[in-house]
Amino acid sequence: MTDLTLPAPPPSARLIPFVVTLCLTSFVAATYGFGMYLFAALLPDIRQTLSFDYGVAGVITGSAQAGFMVFALLGAFLAHRIGGAAVALLSAALCAACLLAVPAIANIVVVGALLTVLGGTAASAYVPIVELVARSVPYSHRGKALGLISSGTSYGVFINGLLVPVFLANGNWQGVYITVGLITCGFVAIALLAFQRAGLFTTKSSESPSQPGEAAAGGGFIRSFASAEPWVLMIWAITFLNGFTTLPFQSFLSPYLRDELGIGVELTGQVWTLIGFIGMFSGFLIGSLADKIGIRWTLALTYALVIVACGLLILVPRQWTILFSGVAFALAFYPIFGLVPGYIAKMPSRLSGTQIFSVANVTLGVGGIIGNLAGGTSQTITQTFVPVYVVIAAMSVLSVLLAISLPKEREEISAS
Repeated sequence: MTDLTLPAPPPSARLIPFVVTLCLTSFVAATYGFGMYLFAALLPDIRQTLSFDYGVAGVITGSAQAGFMVFALLGAFLAHRIGGAAVALLSAALCAACLLAVPAIANIVVVGALLTVLGGTAASAYVPIVELVARSVPYSHRGKALGLISSGTSYGVFINGLLVPVFLANGNWQGVYITVGLITCGFVAIALLAFQRAGLFTTKSSESPSQPGEAAAGGGFIRSFASAEPWVLMIWAITFLNGFTTLPFQSFLSPYLRDELGIGVELTGQVWTLIGFIGMFSGFLIGSLADKIGIRWTLALTYALVIVACGLLILVPRQWTILFSGVAFALAFYPIFGLVPGYIAKMPSRLSGTQIFSVANVTLGVGGIIGNLAGGTSQTITQTFVPVYVVIAAMSVLSVLLAISLPKEREEISAS
């Protein structure tokens, strides 16, 4: 009798899902951790070299959020034409090129443009990730894969925290950008081979999952707002406040600690390292809590942690309180961006989840732009960051009230 048993796939094939997941995680670490958050960690040193005030810094960090919104729509547009793998790979390659270019430029306008593009690559690299995971990772492991990928930002921030003190000991902030740029080049080279091996560059004729930003790209913003239920409008207000509070908190953390409080480079680097390290686990921990007490109350808890982080920085800025502030912020920041889509997925609406989440991404970006611009302008006028963190705490109180006012999320009716 002929043996019809199919041979087991070779070990290299069984490793493909794991390698692709690591590659996508590295893209998030590079585009978010290096591309968006390294500038904040090095802001005092870059400002000293290029001679600009914090008002300009606010414009730059705000423009990065504008780049994020534009590239989110552009990434969704291109993914349906050249494929998600090509979009993710090109985004990471563009990120590497911009990271390497920043230390070579002595003009703040050009540097600002590069940082805007870096903010954009964070969005365009993330747009096709759901599609790529669906094509390369077995169904039973996709949740774990997406969980690891979404934590990529914290790995990038953690690496920043390790590198910054080493290079700033010699006054060489440019070396940090060159190092992470070369690391990102390595990520791109490995991903190119992995994506080819996984067949991700082949065109799929089947319908692909709808991507965040797709509805927005179709010009449905006005219709979305007109059709939205009250809870959807509240979610969009919450995501606006998320951008308005958490993004400036990070943007001005290093300048506040070093320029205003006189904290040394070593302790500032420890804070960023701690934020990145805690972020590696906070999403899973806070998500587990949400399963027990509900998403609304867990969201309220994260905003309360932001209030605690601001209060410690403003009222008792000592070494241990500054470190504890970093812990509180890390416990809040990373889970927030998983809790909001989790709530959307549990609630019935006339709008699709894609429409709601698309507009939520835009309101997040708008909040980040306004928050960074207002924060930079405030410091320029008052010569202190204290009002910035007071406003962040006050707006986080409003976020708490909005979160607990949300309708109770609907429980699943059946396991199927």
